[in-house]
Amino acid sequence: MGEHAVVISTASSADEASRIASALVERRLAACVNVLPAVRSTYRWKDAVEHADEWMLLVKTRRERFDDVAAAIRALHSYELPEIVMLDIAAGDPSYLSWIDACL
Repeated sequence: MGEHAVVISTASSADEASRIASALVERRLAACVNVLPAVRSTYRWKDAVEHADEWMLLVKTRRERFDDVAAAIRALHSYELPEIVMLDIAAGDPSYLSWIDACL
């Protein structure tokens, strides 16, 4: 497994996504957070199929920071159960990965 990771989450609004992204970078939990606007999500919640427009967050960090990133997202998020999923970065440009390390 790689040392670096991308954590995926979604937010209910542009303001919420921006607030979470800024907090993660300011706290040095993420080197970068991309916010993708107007993602249409379809999901099951409390035994009903729901549809929502959301903003996706792609959080660039290190694997060992996952617990801190997840805790921060939960604390800043409006959802009862926010999406918090970590994907390992199997490989990447060495200079970019070094930049992530330097930011954290």
